[in-house]
Amino acid sequence: MIAVAITGASGPLLGIRLIEELLNSGEAVYAVVSEAAWSVIAHELSYRKAGPAPLAALLLKRGKASSLKLLKEFDPHDLFSPLASGSSPFGAMVVVPCSMKTLSAAASGYADSLITRACDVALKEKRKLILVPRETPLSAIHLENMLRLSRAGATILPPVMGFYSGPKTIGDMVDFVTGKILNLLGIKHRLFKSWEEQASAAAPKAKKRGAA
Repeated sequence: MIAVAITGASGPLLGIRLIEELLNSGEAVYAVVSEAAWSVIAHELSYRKAGPAPLAALLLKRGKASSLKLLKEFDPHDLFSPLASGSSPFGAMVVVPCSMKTLSAAASGYADSLITRACDVALKEKRKLILVPRETPLSAIHLENMLRLSRAGATILPPVMGFYSGPKTIGDMVDFVTGKILNLLGIKHRLFKSWEEQASAAAPKAKKRGAA
């Protein structure tokens, strides 16, 4: 089981796409969406929070997740959630996108919400914690917080575009970052071709040109 948190930074689609791909791969997902994230989702994706399971409703509307039975969503203020305890068996946690507020709280151990408490749990239990910070440019404070978290065991994965994948749409760019996260989680995907795959595909063409 993998925990995914979406916080109030630009780019909530990154977290949504990750959840969709995890569900499609058969992974159980514990999801937490902050109130600030829902405000960004309303602005960037034109979707307003509704119903008792708003994330499931959004995923159902998008129609890209094969099954929602593996999804369980929690209120960001529910500190009695399994994610708030080290006895919960979640194997990894991803915060995507990760706001600078969440980054700061995680770096200082300030567990004032379910999201930051789950980050704290992941660090203390030596589990994989992946943070995808969305801010630019970065101040010295931001960088120092990232360094502090990296030294504590977290992985910092800025959503940086890899142009070798040949992106043509925003969807391609989102999928590239999603694929990079899946790589760190050890989950196979076909969201983009690796450099090795691209090199292997180009080799026969180069050989043919050389023979000519």
